[in-house]
Amino acid sequence: MPGPDRDALEWYDEDPDDHDDETEPAWFPGHHLPEHARAMGLTHQVPEGALLDFAGSLDGAKPLHRFTAWMLLVVFGLPVLFTVMRIWYALT
Repeated sequence: MPGPDRDALEWYDEDPDDHDDETEPAWFPGHHLPEHARAMGLTHQVPEGALLDFAGSLDGAKPLHRFTAWMLLVVFGLPVLFTVMRIWYALT
């Protein structure tokens, strides 16, 4: 950390978060989307893009994140299972 007699701009040379380009920091929403999702025009502001961004931000090393991922699988998998069961019963 620079002392009072040093130039204030020297501190910015040591700042790891300082960047010259116009991109947003990595912790802003929408940075967990895959490149092909961005190419299709999905952002964190549309429902499908927000879901992808949320799922991409989950960390498998954290137990709560693993539980959340399993709950997402159940929530999105049960309607598919029920539809397949309804079709199966209609055919038999």
